[in-house]
Amino acid sequence: MNNIDILLKNSKKIHFIGIGGSGMCPVAEILLSLGYEITGSDNNDTETFRKIEKEGAKVFLGQVKENIADDTDLVIYTNAILKGNEELEYAKANFPTFERAEVLGALSRIFTNCIGICGTHGKTTTTSMTTQILLEAGLDPSAVIGGKLPAINAYGRFGKSQNFVCESCEFNNTFLHMNPDVAVILNIDEDHLDFFGNLENIKKSFRQFAEKTTRIIIYNGDDENTVDTLKGIEGKQLISIGKNDSNEWVAKNIDIPGGFHSEYDVYHNGEFVTRVKLSVPGEHNILNSLCAFVASYVSGASIDSILSGLEKFGGASRRFELLGTYKGVTFADDYAHHPAEIRVTLNAAKKMGYKRVWAVHQPFTYSRTAKLLDDFAEVLSIADKCVISEIMGSREVNTIGIKASDLSSKIDGAVQIDTFEEICEYVCANAEEGDLVITLGCGDVYKVARMMCNKLKGE
Repeated sequence: MNNIDILLKNSKKIHFIGIGGSGMCPVAEILLSLGYEITGSDNNDTETFRKIEKEGAKVFLGQVKENIADDTDLVIYTNAILKGNEELEYAKANFPTFERAEVLGALSRIFTNCIGICGTHGKTTTTSMTTQILLEAGLDPSAVIGGKLPAINAYGRFGKSQNFVCESCEFNNTFLHMNPDVAVILNIDEDHLDFFGNLENIKKSFRQFAEKTTRIIIYNGDDENTVDTLKGIEGKQLISIGKNDSNEWVAKNIDIPGGFHSEYDVYHNGEFVTRVKLSVPGEHNILNSLCAFVASYVSGASIDSILSGLEKFGGASRRFELLGTYKGVTFADDYAHHPAEIRVTLNAAKKMGYKRVWAVHQPFTYSRTAKLLDDFAEVLSIADKCVISEIMGSREVNTIGIKASDLSSKIDGAVQIDTFEEICEYVCANAEEGDLVITLGCGDVYKVARMMCNKLKGE
């Protein structure tokens, strides 16, 4: 048993630093539901911050050492907290203190059917789909999701079964704290190179995640990097999914007529099983949904409940989220922040029959923007019109000297506008009836999407 497992078992009062974060809030909710006394702080007064307060946590706006009570047993923090944070430094000096990923790892060992969903792209959507299916099947899952699932209006939930659906992120090797019973590996691609350095190191980490899985590995048999990573794995049941007939579970007769719908047939070992109807756009969601289908099936969900859950699933928050149509202009928002994700999103958008597709992109981190500059320029060129905001540095300092204009200058006809207010004015003045405007990025670019909607609504 790990140190965190023992401490969690023997703790009563737990404090969260950054409790309002989308990754922290559902962990706090689960621990609240398990009977722990929860306190927490955040620098931002967000919806999730107030939600956890309403559920019974004592919260503090602002981060100072006085937020932590003397009788606190355990402190949990998010890796988004910057070095030198007064509250975190005080916690580390005076209390057992663990990063959120370590606690998530401990939770993965509490449940007997933890489904850990990983991959460079598609984690949030697949985790959301799986959660919705298990809810539909009456299997009452607990869940930690990287985006808000409309069916529960939250980033996670506590259920009373032994099913735990958990988005498992490779960034900083956080998923290596987990021991899932069922692992889902969607794909393996080059990302977070500021941490991993190269693709081989990424594959090594996914290999470790697979080795730490206790029972079943569901994987994308069409993805060369994933197949290579899993070679020689023993002692687990390996289940391949994909579009090629060599896989155990196969999606065939795919029909994507445009709009926000698609259909396909499911085959298992060459035998027809059923036809799936999806209410989310894009070919990438075929494989995401097939992974959710199989993960739910091996967890006890019936075929009928799987079909119902998938058809009712209208997308996770910020995953090609349709915001509405105002004055003939349709607005959507998407979390895509890697070239491969942006390519998939924009290709799906171009097939939907709109007059023009606008990409409003907020580059995220200086290192990723610099390292993948040409790749970003290539995929953003898929859009008919492109607007680039200033770079959101997040945890980084711009020691590279990269500028947003370095990206926009590589895209024909693109404009670079720093502020959301100016972007809102520009797009609303130039978008035409029949256009689709998609905001793209994992920072706070969703704010400009809502600003544009409100402006055209006249609010």
